[in-house]
Amino acid sequence: MAGRKTRELRVGGVKVGAGAPVSVQSMTNTNTADVKATVSQIRALIDAGCEIVRVAVPDMDSAKAVGEIKKAISIPLVADIHFDWRLAIESLDGGVDCLRINPGNIGETDRVRQVVKGAAARGVPIRIGVNAGSLEKDILARYGHPTPDALVESAMRHISILEEMDFRDIKVSLKASSVPLTVKSYRLLAEQVDYPFHIGITEAGTLFSGAIKSAAGLGILLNEGIGDTMRVSLTGDPVDEVRAGWEILKALELRSRGATIISCPTCGRLKFNSVAIATEIEEKLAHLKESVKVAVMGCVVNGPGEAMEADIGIAGGDGAGMLYVKGVQVRKVSESEIVRTVLEEVDKLLLERKG
Repeated sequence: MAGRKTRELRVGGVKVGAGAPVSVQSMTNTNTADVKATVSQIRALIDAGCEIVRVAVPDMDSAKAVGEIKKAISIPLVADIHFDWRLAIESLDGGVDCLRINPGNIGETDRVRQVVKGAAARGVPIRIGVNAGSLEKDILARYGHPTPDALVESAMRHISILEEMDFRDIKVSLKASSVPLTVKSYRLLAEQVDYPFHIGITEAGTLFSGAIKSAAGLGILLNEGIGDTMRVSLTGDPVDEVRAGWEILKALELRSRGATIISCPTCGRLKFNSVAIATEIEEKLAHLKESVKVAVMGCVVNGPGEAMEADIGIAGGDGAGMLYVKGVQVRKVSESEIVRTVLEEVDKLLLERKG
């Protein structure tokens, strides 16, 4: 898939755009003013693979906490600002790495200009975040309801304000809860600007339905080369957002991280408990940062082929499985020993890679 050619910007130490790997973001759901709780959650997100984290800044107490949070974490910090431009200035003073502002509610143009001046003085990029649910009143009145043209008009209006101030450290998002609306909006804006895009399906839903909706929308965009950084928006633990984001990137073979589990959907030929075995292996390898592919296959139809293509593979039989390591058939393993054997082989493989 050919990537869209975009400008480059940096969010802290993370390169965004210009061919850089698509970065995985999330957002905390703690009270930002509670520094201890927020830092604790961010560290859990980092362990899961989060590369850029955003915090809500709804009030001045939260804005003042940004500086303390920034000092305690190791990844770039984005301040999410709505309604009050002064919160953006306070967040900039705290050392935030990026601002996210919503053009539909940040206020008059003069207030946006004040934020831009502050960001420019500190070398901090700005994400123009357009949401279908909070378009400017005049745009919404003209189009009647959120449309791709309406979202793009909102984005272009505020891009022009920043460009008039000679500010071009910009990334843009055009989010809706509708997959078709989101996809069409990004496609339309991609024809008009070369700024990096932050992509996501907003208000996607709970873990199961939201992950599927996000995978559908983000998969389309990423497969078309649209998207430079991404967030999977889920109702629940933000750690799941990060895991889902990585799984989408891994499925498209854009990036790799941690264990990829290949397992069959099961059928009447199954003669050992591949469901429980695959689930346990996935859980016990969830901590991995290194890339490794493990296949747990239930029968001899597709089992040997998939097992041979994995780093470590099991092709199931009657109460047992054939172990494959790096494409080589090794030995038969009893069902009760499969999990332990696979984990041992993964450890050996990772030690070999380290030399």
